[in-house]
Amino acid sequence: MKPFLTRILSLVLPFGLAGFLHAAEPERVIFDTDITGDVDDVLALAMLHTLEDRGKCELLAVTISKTHPLAAPFTDAVNTFYGRPDVPIGISKTAPHRDSKYLKLAEEKDGDALRYPRDIGVSAEPEEAVSLLRKTLASQPDGSVTIIQVGLATNLAGLLSSKADDHSPLDGPALIRKKVKLASVMAGSLETINDNNRYLEANVKNHVPSMRQFAAEWPDEVPVIWSGFEIGIAVAYPRESIAHDFDYVAHHPVKEAYLLHSGPNHDRPTWDLTSVLYAVYPKREYFGFSKFGRVTVEDDGFTRFQRAPKGRDRFLTMTDEQAARVREALVHLVAQPPQELPK
Repeated sequence: MKPFLTRILSLVLPFGLAGFLHAAEPERVIFDTDITGDVDDVLALAMLHTLEDRGKCELLAVTISKTHPLAAPFTDAVNTFYGRPDVPIGISKTAPHRDSKYLKLAEEKDGDALRYPRDIGVSAEPEEAVSLLRKTLASQPDGSVTIIQVGLATNLAGLLSSKADDHSPLDGPALIRKKVKLASVMAGSLETINDNNRYLEANVKNHVPSMRQFAAEWPDEVPVIWSGFEIGIAVAYPRESIAHDFDYVAHHPVKEAYLLHSGPNHDRPTWDLTSVLYAVYPKREYFGFSKFGRVTVEDDGFTRFQRAPKGRDRFLTMTDEQAARVREALVHLVAQPPQELPK
C-alpha cells in the first residue's frame, strides 16, 4: 500500500483498519495507581481494559500506591467486570492512607450477591506491591514493559530501593534498566497554572520523599514522559458521556464511581487518562513534547524542569486541536463496553 494512502487511512480510521496497517506487539503495561481518592484512576483503569480488548496493550499487573482496605477489592471488581479477574494486584502497607467516596462499591450487594464480583477480599488477597513489581518485570522480555504511574511514587521508590530476591538477582535500578522501556507519569506541573509559576501538584506534594527519589534515581537509560497537571485540566471528561454512555448494563462501576465522586454536573479533568493514552499510543501525535531535560523535585514538592540535550525526561504539551482529538479518544475508550458483558 502506498505511503500516502496509509497516512490518509491512519487519520480517517484511527481505531479501525489503520491499526492493521501498522501491526505491532501490544504494549506490556504495569499500572501503578492511587485508586482511592480521585475518580480519574477508575476511568484510566477502564481504558486499559478496553485498549487490551482492542489488542493494543496487555495489563500485566496493577499496583496501588495509597492504602485503603477496599482499594484492592475495588480494583479487582473493576478488572473482573472487564473480564480479567486474574490480573495481579499489589498493595503497599506503608503508603499513606486515603479516604474514598467510591471504593464502597466493592461491598455493594444486590440481594445476597456482590454487585461487582471479585476474588480479593473473598477468597484471595493482594500481593505486596514491590514484590509484585519485581516478579512481573523479571518475567517479561528485556526492554518490553511500560510502567504507567498515576499516583504517589511510593511503589516505584520501593522498587528503586529493592535488592536481589527470589524473583531476580538484580537490584531495583538494574532490573528497571533491563526490563522497562518507558515510564509514563502523571505528576507535577511543568507549565504555568492559572498564572502560578510554582503550582504544587497533588501526586508530588502528598508524598514528596518518594517522588524526589523517583526523579533523582530513576535510571537515565529509561525515558520518563511526564503528563503534568496542565494536560489533564485542558481535557475534561464530559458529564454527558457519564449520563448516557454506560447504560448498556444496569450497574456500571465507572459510572457509579464517577457519580459518587463528582456528581452528575461536573466534567472531571483527565489527568491519569492522558498518561495511559500516551503510553499505549505514543506515535499517534495526540500530544507534543518538550525538549529533552531533567525533572527535579524540590523540598516543597515543586517539579522543576531544566533542559539538557541528553536528558532522560520530557513532558507532554498539547494544542487546542490535539485537546479535541484527545477528548474524543478518551470518551470512545472509557465508554467502550467490555468484550463480554457481565452476567
